[in-house]
Amino acid sequence: MIESVNQVLVSRSALAHNFALCSRASGNAPVMAMVKADAYGHGMLECARVFSSCGAAAFGVAEVVEGVRLRQANIKEEIFILAGLLPEFAETILQYQLTPVLVDTHSLEALDRAARNHGCTLNVHLKMDAGMGRQGILPVDFSGVVQEIRQKKKLNLAGIMAHFPMADDPDSGSTARILAEFLAVNRSSFSQDPDGLCLHIANSGGIFAVSDAALDMVRPGISLYGYGAAPVTQSSSGLEQELRPAMSFVSRVIQVRTVPAETGLGYGHSFVTRRRTRLAVLPAGYEDGYLRSLSNRGRILIRGRRAPVVGRVSMNLTLVDITDVPGVETGDEAVLLGHQGREFISADEIAAWMGTISYEVLCLFGHCNRIEYVE
Repeated sequence: MIESVNQVLVSRSALAHNFALCSRASGNAPVMAMVKADAYGHGMLECARVFSSCGAAAFGVAEVVEGVRLRQANIKEEIFILAGLLPEFAETILQYQLTPVLVDTHSLEALDRAARNHGCTLNVHLKMDAGMGRQGILPVDFSGVVQEIRQKKKLNLAGIMAHFPMADDPDSGSTARILAEFLAVNRSSFSQDPDGLCLHIANSGGIFAVSDAALDMVRPGISLYGYGAAPVTQSSSGLEQELRPAMSFVSRVIQVRTVPAETGLGYGHSFVTRRRTRLAVLPAGYEDGYLRSLSNRGRILIRGRRAPVVGRVSMNLTLVDITDVPGVETGDEAVLLGHQGREFISADEIAAWMGTISYEVLCLFGHCNRIEYVE
């Protein structure tokens, strides 16, 4: 079978290494591995298999359809549906033994009825809006919703969760306040200490930057794939600095050409050469997730050296100035993300060029290209 010149490579060993780091950083608390959004572009099914072999206690996805795909792939661990659900999916929740996270009371009746139909009790978790402002039950309403759930005979409130909105900014003070409020609301919402419930709030930022946030389970996401919630620096925790990016994006030079000075390059001539310029043409563009915002900003690794993207990135082609990189030939490897020789281009660096975050870069590259797994 003929394959694309562009390849997104994902390292299984890097995934396993990152899982182990997340586990160590959280004091070996049970890990819910976040594999939503096709594992942040890394491929949900294969990543789930790797994390399962590493000892994941559970998996987190956004939608019911993702949970169904994991069950159909023979994933046995508990699977949490994190983004809420419509009542019409209640039967599917029971059929595939998924764990719904309730973000409101809209689906309570449907879930209770489906559990009765299946002759079982369904474990549910409840999401508190402890400061994210996006989903969940506000603290002022929390105790009442807990009682409403407990009135449903076939629903068992098994856990409470919340989400840190600013764990990527440990200096803000927000995260410590939210953790304290989360614990306080839980204590005040139950007639006895909620020891029988699974309390979980720590995302990747919480695991590495917030002491005492591990509680009963942690939910690493971006860190499983080798990046911090914020770009990892020398001031990041020691363990976080050991994360290994799992994804690379590699292409090849399909043409080498030379143009004279004062030549406009690409659509709109957004770059005009100032000298006789040697160009490498790559068969990658915004169709492959290498967005137009990288025009005249991005860098590519060729022959172990950085070379600038010049001209406007188009749908299928990108131009790279290789005038200062001797010996480049048609067929040479070009690295858009990852290592080549001693050089490295990270998703954080690409994100800075694009004006976004590493999460979006990884999702783009993974969703737009076929993934190949390497050890």
